[in-house]
Amino acid sequence: MLAIFHKAFAHPPDELNSPASHSGSRKPKLPDETLREFVSRQPENTFSMTFGDAAALAHVRPDNPFSLRQRLFCGFDDIYCLFMGSLNNLNQLNKQYGLAKGSNEALFVIEAYRTLRDRGPYPADQVVKDLDGSFAFVVYDSKAGTVFTALGSDGGEKLYWGIAGDGSVVICDDKEVIKAGCAKSYAPFPKGCMFHSEGGLMSFEHPMNKMKMMPRVNSEGVMCGASFNVDKFTRVNSIPRRGSESNWMEWDAH
Repeated sequence: MLAIFHKAFAHPPDELNSPASHSGSRKPKLPDETLREFVSRQPENTFSMTFGDAAALAHVRPDNPFSLRQRLFCGFDDIYCLFMGSLNNLNQLNKQYGLAKGSNEALFVIEAYRTLRDRGPYPADQVVKDLDGSFAFVVYDSKAGTVFTALGSDGGEKLYWGIAGDGSVVICDDKEVIKAGCAKSYAPFPKGCMFHSEGGLMSFEHPMNKMKMMPRVNSEGVMCGASFNVDKFTRVNSIPRRGSESNWMEWDAH
């Protein structure tokens, strides 16, 4: 999967952007270049969509459609989801959210997002924590201009994020694509965490704890984009649960 979002509405941590990216011989590429190169790897098996300058999504169809490591793309009501992995409790979740029994994981994630966006009864961290399985997903709400991303805690799926040459956010499961497109300004997306373009990065497993920036240096001794871990000793000020004046994804993760 590949997702690229304009810096105007996707606001990743500043520490993801490495100054070394702009001083070395290999500089970050523009989003169009990264998208073209991603598609060129498997042109007959890759589907992509662009939303003007706001966003781009690309999906590689799996060689084996019956593999447990699914690669799914779905769109509904101007909300789009790229999903990797599988959920062991999908049937239960579909029933809980009123979806048809055969609905796949990507469609479920869209429905869960819609429920959260429209002031659902549960906090976002609890909804993601209830997902049982190996998963990584990216949701783009093209009407609201928001991004919602999460990575499971079991390590079954990998995800990376970085900063393109124009400041856009790049999210991809292919480390080589991220390295080529973002130079030194990239890092692994933290396991057991979720990111929202308005609320920032937080752990859905430990929502009451802040995230801690961890400096990351490559084999050449050059500073790269920072990685993030849960700070077990520092708690957030508050996490609003349901409330008439609270945004569905509000949290203090900074």
